[in-house]
Amino acid sequence: MSADQSGVRVMLVDNEPERAAMVCEALTSEGYQVVGQRSSTRGLVAAVAQEEPDVVIIDMDSPDRDTLESMSALNEHAPRPVVFFASDDSDSYTIQQAVNAGVSAYIVDGLEQHRVKPIVDVAVARFEAFQSLRHQLEETRTALEDRKDIERAKGLVMKQQNCSEDEAFHSMRKLAMDRNQKLSDVARQLIEALDGGEGAGSPEAMDD
Repeated sequence: MSADQSGVRVMLVDNEPERAAMVCEALTSEGYQVVGQRSSTRGLVAAVAQEEPDVVIIDMDSPDRDTLESMSALNEHAPRPVVFFASDDSDSYTIQQAVNAGVSAYIVDGLEQHRVKPIVDVAVARFEAFQSLRHQLEETRTALEDRKDIERAKGLVMKQQNCSEDEAFHSMRKLAMDRNQKLSDVARQLIEALDGGEGAGSPEAMDD
C-alpha cells in the first residue's frame, strides 16, 4: 500500500454515533475513504466481502467474546489490517486475545484525530509483513510436503520396477513433462496408483 492514502478504503465499527462521526471526520481529513460504518462486528465477514475495505478500524470500550470471534473469522476468511482502539484500560490477557484474533494494532486510551494516520500506517505495515512471513512459511511447508511425496513415489517406483534411484526419478520426470504437470502432482498420482492397491505395472502405464 503506497504512502498516499487517497483511495484507501476503511470500514469503521463503532457503537457510539458521536465518536464514530469524529473518527470518520479524522479519516476523511487524512485522505481515507470510509466505505462502511457499523455499530457492531456482527456480520463483519460478510460486510467486508461486500465492501472490500483495505483496513478495518474498530473503536469500542474493549473486545467482547462476539467481537473476538468476528475478528478471528475475518482473519481466517478475508484477512486485512485491523486496528482496535480501546476506550477502557485493557489487561494483557485481553490484548493478547485480540492479537491472536488478528488485530494488527491494539491502541489503549481511545482514538485521537492526530493519531489516526500514523497508527493505521503502522498497522498496515505490520499486517503486510506478517502476511509475507505467513506466505513464506506456507511455501516452505508445501515444498517440504512435495519433497516427501516425491521421495515416497520414487521409492515405490524403484520397488515396483526394480530400478535405481536415478532411473526412477528420470521416469517420474519424463511422465511429468509428458503430462505437463508438476513433479509433485505426478508423485501423488503414483503414490495413489502404486500404494493404493491398484498395482499399476509402471509409471508409463498410468497413461493408458
